Amino acid sequence: MSRPRIVIVGAGFAGYRAARTLSRLTRHQADITLLNPTDYFLYLPLLPQVAAGILEPRRVTVSLSGTLPHVRLVLGEADAIDLDGHTVHYTGPEGDGGSLTFDRLILAAGSVNKLLPIPGVAEHAHGFRGLPEALYLRDHVTRQVELAAAADDPENCSARCTFVVVGAGYTGTEVAAQGKLFTDAQVRKHPLRAGIRPRWLLLDIADRVLPELDQRLSRTADRVLRQRGVEVRMGTSVKEATHGGVLLTDGEFVDTRTLVWCVGVRPDPLAESLGLPLERGRLLVDAHLQVPGRPEVFAAGDGAAVPDLEKPGQYTPMTAQHAWRQGKAVAHNVAASLGMGERRAYRHRDMGFVVDLGGVKAAANPLGVHLSGVAAGAVTRGYHLAAMPGNRVRVAADWLLDAVLPRQAVQLGLVRSWSVPLDTASPELARVAKDGERGMESRSGREPARSWSGGEPAKSQPGGEPAMNQPGGEPAKAARPGSAGAGGAAEHPDAVEAQDSKRFGAPLSVRRPDAVKGGGDSRPGGRAGTPEKPEPPDPVQDPDAAKHAEPPGPVKRPAPGPAGDDPAGGEPPPGTPSTHKPHPDAPTAPEPPDPRSHNPSEGAS
Repeated sequence: MSRPRIVIVGAGFAGYRAARTLSRLTRHQADITLLNPTDYFLYLPLLPQVAAGILEPRRVTVSLSGTLPHVRLVLGEADAIDLDGHTVHYTGPEGDGGSLTFDRLILAAGSVNKLLPIPGVAEHAHGFRGLPEALYLRDHVTRQVELAAAADDPENCSARCTFVVVGAGYTGTEVAAQGKLFTDAQVRKHPLRAGIRPRWLLLDIADRVLPELDQRLSRTADRVLRQRGVEVRMGTSVKEATHGGVLLTDGEFVDTRTLVWCVGVRPDPLAESLGLPLERGRLLVDAHLQVPGRPEVFAAGDGAAVPDLEKPGQYTPMTAQHAWRQGKAVAHNVAASLGMGERRAYRHRDMGFVVDLGGVKAAANPLGVHLSGVAAGAVTRGYHLAAMPGNRVRVAADWLLDAVLPRQAVQLGLVRSWSVPLDTASPELARVAKDGERGMESRSGREPARSWSGGEPAKSQPGGEPAMNQPGGEPAKAARPGSAGAGGAAEHPDAVEAQDSKRFGAPLSVRRPDAVKGGGDSRPGGRAGTPEKPEPPDPVQDPDAAKHAEPPGPVKRPAPGPAGDDPAGGEPPPGTPSTHKPHPDAPTAPEPPDPRSHNPSEGAS
């Protein structure tokens, strides 16, 4: 008799914990497969420290194959799930498809950035859910301070040193707190003109910082932020974003090149494609994390609506604490369904919260004891070291070095602005360019301007980077319904949440799968109804393209100058056929290598 097959979709807090627990419980009596886009587990709570230059990126990642020796790792994104056929279809990192069969399925796909229908936000803001976004923000902030130091115009200098963070929850509060320290350290080495100082704004439509936590933690965080110089504006959000700044809901226009979107998260759109009952986009499960009517399907983490047994009638919030503990509970229940152990209902009482505010400052209430200052900072870092499933020594070493040495404020340039769009269902992956889009750098080293989908003209990105086209450079794949790769802003039927409307003054972004053709994400706030120009057929992919293409009209060419030189004095554009006929006896140059032979997965970051 063959061993049962267990497939886990997603390696976040819930998926990673489930895989690790199942490998111990089953003791080689089941085949466990973990499907994830990356080969690492990301410890999200320390991501703001990566953006602030405290921790190196690999410190917050834990190798899946290195820490899950008895679990088979498959790299890819789940595109569709056939529940009746017990099959998960996925697309690999190089565009190749595959499928996995299962006897038990654990859905732990997690969450993605939450969007609001605010004009310009999708084009000019960046989220903070994945490692590529943290690396981009680190480079971007460093670049803005360096450009501001060299600017002659005080207004330009001030705009580049103004940073706007939207969302005063966990992530937004920590990003603003860490970012202020980071930029202050930079300007001490490179003072700005006219005594300008870095300016950080933290916005939220709520009435206080950290509205989901205890009021004492909120007051502590608010006090630390204000003492540090962060402008905390409650009851205020963004009304419109442009390449030159943001218009606030109170009518003020803030000149800035940086807009960090930390409004919150929404469940991964994969759950919508299953045709199962949902609760605000989350898959409904029972107290044993099992999908009703589907005994072989389980769900945990941000994508699962788990009943809160401590608060009847409510569901557990989308936090890392719950996801981590649900991963352990779902592993026990899956093993019990295979005859290994007993089922257990998920029940959890919060043991307290910690919020890292940078330096030695933090806010914490372990076991209900309210702490602030150095004591809270020590408890916060101790908690993170205990909670991390790996890299503890490396993280502690980076903290020690940061305490005694200055931070390295350099731009690596590994992640471009267009590589981390806000409207994406895969924030853990940076977008890559196609072969034809590779090497698009101009001679000045800047990215060429490209327009977003929807026919909008190319605009400058905040931060001085030219706006790029919605890069459809990912390998062709069958995208999830509702995901960015599906070709547009897909409809989110259960996405309108009254709580979020109250906090941010607008409903969630509505995503329509029929909004845009092809592989590019549509952008909220774009021009509705703008017809797309049909792309010319690709003769490489369609050998008969020349037969179906319209005959080109007459082309007027300027008369060649002496010796056949280009009349403009420069080289003809790439791809322009030469009118010079070589002598029949002249030696021919070797043909250049075919650019299509280049592996699209290499050198694309």
